[in-house]
Amino acid sequence: MEQKKISSRRKFLQNSALTAAGFTMAPSITIAQQEYNDSEKETSDDFSERTLFAFDDHSIPWQHNLKVTLVEATKYPGNPVLKSGLKGAPDEGHAILYGTVIKDGNKFRMWYLGMFENEILNGQAPGYWRPMCYAESIDGINWIKPELGLVTFNGNKRNNICQIEGTPESWTRVNDFLSVLYEPNDPNPLQRYKSVYIAHVPYKDVYGGSKTNRVICAISAISADGLSWKVVGDRAVHAEGEPFEVTSIYRFGDFYYSTGQIFAPWSWLPEKRDVTRVMIAYRSPDFLTWSKAKAYAFIRPGQLTNPPVKGQQVHMGAGLWNRNNVLIGLYGMWDDGNEPPERRTGEAHLRGTHVDLGLIVSNDGIHFREPVSDFKIIERGKEGEWDNVALLQGHAFVNEGEYTMIWYSHWDTSGLIKSMDIGLATLRRDGFGYLSRKHEKEDAHFITAAFTAKKKEKLVINVDGLKAEAPLRVELLDNHDKPIEGYSGTNAALITTSGTQLKVSWPRGNYLPVNQKFSVRVTFPDNSNAKVYALYISRK
Repeated sequence: MEQKKISSRRKFLQNSALTAAGFTMAPSITIAQQEYNDSEKETSDDFSERTLFAFDDHSIPWQHNLKVTLVEATKYPGNPVLKSGLKGAPDEGHAILYGTVIKDGNKFRMWYLGMFENEILNGQAPGYWRPMCYAESIDGINWIKPELGLVTFNGNKRNNICQIEGTPESWTRVNDFLSVLYEPNDPNPLQRYKSVYIAHVPYKDVYGGSKTNRVICAISAISADGLSWKVVGDRAVHAEGEPFEVTSIYRFGDFYYSTGQIFAPWSWLPEKRDVTRVMIAYRSPDFLTWSKAKAYAFIRPGQLTNPPVKGQQVHMGAGLWNRNNVLIGLYGMWDDGNEPPERRTGEAHLRGTHVDLGLIVSNDGIHFREPVSDFKIIERGKEGEWDNVALLQGHAFVNEGEYTMIWYSHWDTSGLIKSMDIGLATLRRDGFGYLSRKHEKEDAHFITAAFTAKKKEKLVINVDGLKAEAPLRVELLDNHDKPIEGYSGTNAALITTSGTQLKVSWPRGNYLPVNQKFSVRVTFPDNSNAKVYALYISRK
């Protein structure tokens, strides 16, 4: 039996090799090579930078006289920044950031979902196909849609559709949310881009069978350049038959994870009460084989009460940003429309539904939580504005200079496909929220979780509102909360100016003690107006 499994795995790996643009058939990945590749990947605690966000009470658990204030992002006044295409284009109907934005070198790269129909019929595109489209930008604001010349559409290849190859063909047809993960250090250059997406697969094409005519499947693919893709695997990411709508792919620690939304009756609370539209996670050690078991990743507090808060759901999981030691993301804050359920037919059940975007955070890559319940980081627009109905999140976060750029989409739940384009919002760099004093006439402080610097690392702080006469005091404590000599008391570092990336320096220098467990204590004097957004333990 074991030999049969190994033989099957070898055949599967060989068939997963990617034929990319500019490449001949790639050499097959052997089991020995795969084991070597796995051993070469970074361990979970070996980061070039660890981020301690102000709202992350696992990284900053100990607080005195402090409050968390989250910040709403500012929408770019020229929104939308990427619009639907012209007549005959693959994104003529809409351009939706059910996708990803990264910055690679000096270029922003975007993968998004195109819809070429101008009206929704029973909620689906013709042929159950919404192409994986691609765009580029030098500033994240002005985008071009290059002619990739890869896929025939409307009789020619002059379009920006990415190519996906595989068998059966239904597995290559993206229907909904697509996510892209770029791993530039993967030893195999042919799989440095990884993707998962939703396909609506006919019964006959589902491994293991299904009880319905079409199954919502999570499909995985690999690529050398992010443009030409190859489906991997002989089955869906998740357990067959469950309508799992995948919305993410990321690596955290020893596993790859895919999260997304699932519905009742396939999702339920511990006491067996059904719950609809919650965020769950599947995992894989190698991006090849996925767990059948799932973990509940995030459920809105209103869904947990008995009875639940009417209409509250988690829409399409979350668009996530992996910051090495912590994940943050935006989730869809779904609130039902006003139509009674018995009157809802087809897409009519969406009418009146509104979605804003809320903030979540995770320290283990599995379980997510809201720093402040129901806070809207990006709120839908006011009546008459282009994004006034419902917002959609993507994996689309980039720190650029002093700002964090976030891309998002509009969804017209009336089914009219009105202004379903892609917009941009910005924050101060990592400025999702800050810690400040709760009671003005008292001092305040926080102490971080304990860390160990394995190499030469520095402490960096992101802070605003400082003045020279009321500096922040930064000290290091050992694993028993005792001051570390040379880093505390009269040798404490004093921060007197504001900035997003200020290096903390002590009299003995700005390097943290190596191979010694430490915590950071930051003290606010009683006349301080400081706002601390984040700390960084960095090798940069």
